Amino acid sequence: MQSKLFDNKKILVTGGAGSIGREIVKELLNLNPNVIRVLDNSEEGLWKLDQEVKDERLRFFLGDIRDVDRLRRAIENVDVVFHAAAVKHVPICEYNPFDAIKTNVLGTQNVIDASLDEEVEKMIAISTDKAANPNNVMGATKLLSERLVVAASYYKGLRKTVLSCVRFGNVLGSSGSVMPLFEEQIKKGGSVTITDMNMTRFMMPIKDAVNLTFKAAELSKGGEVFIFKMPSLKIVDLAEVMIEELAPKYGLSRKKIRIKEIGSRPGEKLHEELMTKEEARNALETKDMFVILPQLPSAAYTYPSAKQAEIKEYLSRDRLLTKEKIKKMITSAI
Repeated sequence: MQSKLFDNKKILVTGGAGSIGREIVKELLNLNPNVIRVLDNSEEGLWKLDQEVKDERLRFFLGDIRDVDRLRRAIENVDVVFHAAAVKHVPICEYNPFDAIKTNVLGTQNVIDASLDEEVEKMIAISTDKAANPNNVMGATKLLSERLVVAASYYKGLRKTVLSCVRFGNVLGSSGSVMPLFEEQIKKGGSVTITDMNMTRFMMPIKDAVNLTFKAAELSKGGEVFIFKMPSLKIVDLAEVMIEELAPKYGLSRKKIRIKEIGSRPGEKLHEELMTKEEARNALETKDMFVILPQLPSAAYTYPSAKQAEIKEYLSRDRLLTKEKIKKMITSAI
């Protein structure tokens, strides 16, 4: 990506030691920033990132977005904020709803307030497909965090800060995702477990998701939710492709590794939804994303090559990848 948005800028990445955050950090280093502050509550995660990426422009901040004072100190004199900190695992959120709210909702409010007080140029919040028509705690908290970011455009007054969200589905190989789990199960020669043979998910390489995040940041005018068009697949097809590719790598017979259905986990959907039909009524569409527009009276936004989106829901069960395309997509991630 060739962008001048981050040229010589001071950037803060919350949750910067997580799967998405660390990739944002790595890609930003190629875009000529002045400094990147990485805020995370994982000391081990920050240490690992420091060991992996030796760059004098990185600053490592140990702290939590729940801590308002720490967050305000981290955001001083920052130009751009990428807010990737979150509690993201569906079953953990189901059993720990109050902590999910403290991080995903109240923590996001802290980031918004600090961004407005410091008058950063842009604040981009990372969301998830689970925020569309949510049926679990994690999705509900992320939907509310989106609404907080969008609503901030109403009450920011004369402050210059542009606040927007990006929403996408699963990224290949992220922590807690099915790919690392499947690989470990294959390596041990045991059964590969999936919750439902008919389950589908949106899936995208992490670099593609991050590059689209940067593109959304460049396009953002305030109050939008940018939704990335993502390929989708059947989880059982992904499992079969990974068995085919990885079993020989670990000296195992492909035929001896079985797939076992274990039933859905708490809060888990059979199919994910990136955009609801109601959201589509107020959305524009480009080649690689949808843009849900804010309901601001003055928000007559336009984007290059954008048109009115088709009014329908955007589900993971539609336009599924073939096994051959799945194999091609995951090659770099296994």
